Amino acid sequence: MSEGEGDDAGDADSADGSGAGTDGSGDTVVRRDRFSGGPARSFLSSMDADDRIFAADLAVDRAHVVMLAEQGIVSEDDAATILGALADVEAAGFDALPEGEDVHEAIETAVVDEVGSVGGKMHTARSRNDEVATCIRYRLREDLLDAIEAVLALRGALADVAAAEAETVMPGFTHLQPAQPTTVAHWALSYEGTLARDTGRLLDAYDRANESPLGGAAFAGTTFDVDRERTADLLGFDGVVTNATDAAASRDFLLEAVAALSSVAVTGSGLAEDVVFFANRGFVDVSDDYASTSSIMPQKKNPDTMELVRATAGDALGAYQGLATTLKGLPRAYNRDLQRATGHAWTAADSVTQAVEVAAGAVATADWPAEALEAAAGEGFSTATGVADALAAAGLPFRTAHEIVALAAEQGADLEAVDAAAQEVTGESLSALVDPELVAAALDPAESVAQRDSTGGPAPGAVREALGDVRDGVDADQAAVAAEREALADAHDSLAGEVADYV
Repeated sequence: MSEGEGDDAGDADSADGSGAGTDGSGDTVVRRDRFSGGPARSFLSSMDADDRIFAADLAVDRAHVVMLAEQGIVSEDDAATILGALADVEAAGFDALPEGEDVHEAIETAVVDEVGSVGGKMHTARSRNDEVATCIRYRLREDLLDAIEAVLALRGALADVAAAEAETVMPGFTHLQPAQPTTVAHWALSYEGTLARDTGRLLDAYDRANESPLGGAAFAGTTFDVDRERTADLLGFDGVVTNATDAAASRDFLLEAVAALSSVAVTGSGLAEDVVFFANRGFVDVSDDYASTSSIMPQKKNPDTMELVRATAGDALGAYQGLATTLKGLPRAYNRDLQRATGHAWTAADSVTQAVEVAAGAVATADWPAEALEAAAGEGFSTATGVADALAAAGLPFRTAHEIVALAAEQGADLEAVDAAAQEVTGESLSALVDPELVAAALDPAESVAQRDSTGGPAPGAVREALGDVRDGVDADQAAVAAEREALADAHDSLAGEVADYV
């Protein structure tokens, strides 16, 4: 991703101090002939990936030029000329840009080609170092908001499943072995809770990405009287990264963002694995829109979209590892290694957002066969814990109750087996210890679930109570995203209005 070194802030290669020179034929060039070609040019170039930040760079250029004019660093006429040329560059599009080491150089070259050496004044009081850092943050904000909205959609789908399936009893597993009966709703809300924390991590990452490095120049600030807060405001940032070296060199905001995206991917991978496993057991029917058949086995229905969701964790974690390894041990200020770092963030953002969107669709359209689920809910004596709890509630030490039920599991896992085990362990009949009807109720999966009405439990009442908080949390996070979207839109309109005053 575009990370050309910009130790040229304030350079004056031309007589008018614009920073634009000539190539001997009268044509203006952004860089000297010494650095204009050679066998390593394509290796150094990031143009193949820079389409992603084309719009961001145009916005950063405009905000910077407006600020330069307001500060009297460039004249209003020169600002108008440059801003007009930028409009032409935007209209022509990324593919029309001249060859360049990166999108920043290509845009500047296009401006200079159109308006002459005055176009070089656009780069006064900045470096490509602070320019690209600003462009990356500008674009990353949109990617993070897209990812958050995808996660919110998945949370909403899980909440809808919980509302519809609050009384749908299903088997619960630990170590993939039958453990205790639960409900589809309780399972769905377990993932919503993790995704709610993932949303918080993404919002935190957004907050720290939403600071402007612009005006820090190469790494040591500038001699010009720039207004960094003004450009931050024009670009919709909440503030500035104060230290100029920190502004140009740091990519911890990328590391945090990719870490948060990786957490989402890991959560989604677990969700996908559950759906794949449930489909294997006949506990869920994934919609045809999110499944496929075999090329040779016509009876097959494979939940393969969820298998790809599961695999996305590898993309995200690989991106995090690549990013962290690239950043590890870099000396301070600018290093070209950073050009290789940014692409990892785009990989994580794109793959995770798409996977979460697919997972939301698969969850929202899946069918949960209640009869099959309830029939399986008691398999493997999954109500054993409920029976032990009933004995303990009657006054037996839990470890004694545990021993009775464990023995009953070997003898038939029914009421008669519990009675026989109680006599063997305690020397007394079951009826002498507890009302047998309480044990009989605990042996029933649906009754066992209904009894687990503690906060966060699977009982329908507990689930419905939790669901209210879940809906409130989703609504609050949606409002937070909407506020950030509105702030960015307002900044976009404000910048457009300022530009319009010149052109």
